[in-house]
Amino acid sequence: MMKHGANIYKYANKLKCKADEIIDFSSNINLYTKKINLTLTDNMVVKYANTSYPHLRSTITQKYKIKKNQIALYNGATTAIHSLFQSLDAKRIYLYAPLYGEYEKALSKRAKVIKINRSKNLYKKPKKGSVVVFVNPSTPDAIYYDLSKLFALWKRQKCTIILDESFLEFQNLHSLRNQIDNYKKLYIIQSFSKFYACAGVRIGAIFSQKRNIEQLKIPIWNISSFDSEFLTLRLMDKKFGRKSKKLHKKQKKELFDILKNSKLFDKIYKSDTNFILVKSKKSKEIFKHLLRHKILIRPCESFDFLTSEHLRFAVKTTNAHNKLTEAFKSF
Repeated sequence: MMKHGANIYKYANKLKCKADEIIDFSSNINLYTKKINLTLTDNMVVKYANTSYPHLRSTITQKYKIKKNQIALYNGATTAIHSLFQSLDAKRIYLYAPLYGEYEKALSKRAKVIKINRSKNLYKKPKKGSVVVFVNPSTPDAIYYDLSKLFALWKRQKCTIILDESFLEFQNLHSLRNQIDNYKKLYIIQSFSKFYACAGVRIGAIFSQKRNIEQLKIPIWNISSFDSEFLTLRLMDKKFGRKSKKLHKKQKKELFDILKNSKLFDKIYKSDTNFILVKSKKSKEIFKHLLRHKILIRPCESFDFLTSEHLRFAVKTTNAHNKLTEAFKSF
């Protein structure tokens, strides 16, 4: 069972090939990967980094329209998730599922966990003072939710709200970062790996009110000098965002049409980000067939409320899409 996308090394070993020979539709990283002119210098290696990361923090402030003291930087969003739950020590947690599996892994064994099926029971009222976790757009079903009604419900219940907006930037979708000043128990998880195409650069963030940020347990040197400089340059590149969104729109339609024309799927779900969920009674056969063609996709049986019939395809290049089309034809 695949617990996470991008497990190409495991499957490369199984196929007795190099990892870069596999076309990885399981990994939902931005397909636009513009090269960045950055050299690893002696200063980056020899000297300690400035623990406040002022240049990166200032760039994030401008890009995301929040204050510097509302940002906590981590060695990836997964680390941020684990750190946040350690700080909160929550006793009752509502997970709006399906969702990224690391949220459940990060929870204390002492915590009572209630899973809410988003597709069937979205407006179930959580108990007062609980923690609620919501990924928007969701994974692996790629749905963007207008959270205004749900957000109001959570506030009435005095909940601690954790929103993961890591897939928000692929399309022009509304963020709730503007509510940080208005609600003191709001935390937003932000991965930079997805949209900024830098999974190897491990930087994630938590956005929240100043007092909440000060109470988090953050290691003193949390990210490397190289990672910090790379992401700073990527965030400052205004053309990167525009070109990414334009290319994403074109390529997502291309992938959707390929999936539809294959006639292999009983259902193709509407997508609001850079991956598409499908359902087929032949999902296991499709997975094995594509793997023989060195194409890796994401089975979704490990997600709550989904089944072994669900598969996820990330949006890729036209060349990758063409190879997927050819593989479908020989199924």
